[in-house]
Amino acid sequence: MLRLAGLCLVILLPEGCLPGGAVEAVNQDPGCVWVVESPTTKLYLCGTIHLLRAKDYPLPSTYQAAYADSQRLVFELPPGSGKGPGLGQKMAAAAAMDGGRTLYDVVDPATRVAFEEWAKKRGMNPNVLKTYKPWYAAVMVAALEYQAAGAESGRGVDEYFDAKGARDGKPGQGLETVDQQVNLFAQLSEPQQKELLEQTLAEASKISGQFEEMVTAWKTGNIESLNKMLFEEAEKHPHLLDIFLNHRNAAWIAPLETMLAGRDHVMVLVGTGHLGGEKGVVNLLTQKGYAVRQLGKE
Repeated sequence: MLRLAGLCLVILLPEGCLPGGAVEAVNQDPGCVWVVESPTTKLYLCGTIHLLRAKDYPLPSTYQAAYADSQRLVFELPPGSGKGPGLGQKMAAAAAMDGGRTLYDVVDPATRVAFEEWAKKRGMNPNVLKTYKPWYAAVMVAALEYQAAGAESGRGVDEYFDAKGARDGKPGQGLETVDQQVNLFAQLSEPQQKELLEQTLAEASKISGQFEEMVTAWKTGNIESLNKMLFEEAEKHPHLLDIFLNHRNAAWIAPLETMLAGRDHVMVLVGTGHLGGEKGVVNLLTQKGYAVRQLGKE
């Protein structure tokens, strides 16, 4: 789930600098952008990586083309959701242990050892997180591993276009709310939370080596390679995959169809993990009879 998190969960984004200032250059990589056409309009389904590095800019040209042809923007969360202390406070409040228990009262001894070893490797006192639930520890492991791989605060594709849309006066909206994303974790049972932390710790050592490969596949529009990287571990945990990906994909189809019934061209920016695969948004819309094609791959 760690690799999938970087392409699916905006909640991992910490508040930080805007990506690359006023960089407007583009490159000619195809990226992961699909266009969905209806009789009245177009939707651009733009797969994002929520955590990037300065060297990953400029973005593929398809993203700038989609932005230029769109009258409004749609993100996973409403514009500006990651700014200020609100998101972090809601996460911490939802993750606080109750009844005087600690993280170490919940996880298995082997998981505690693995967590403490991971924290030592990252120069962090593990006790900082001991008053929080396992899901919160898993989110922190994921965020710090991406940081160790070079991902920088505030450099996600979503934040780039959030800031650009604000400067250009293009209206934006969210498919979900902050509360909904926090609740994805808060609704997990203790066994599911333990499984999420165990699986995240098991993947942690692989992220630094695979992040470059993941970004390259995203830039070049190689969705088959991305799907292999994203789902090879996640499919071992089908109930977590349903919660964090499949159920959300299905819930988004109705609002996307409402947009397709309108006249505005819309740029939809969601984690790339939501787009590919049998239960991905692209296939779900294709099954509904919409014409969908990947830009730059014609």
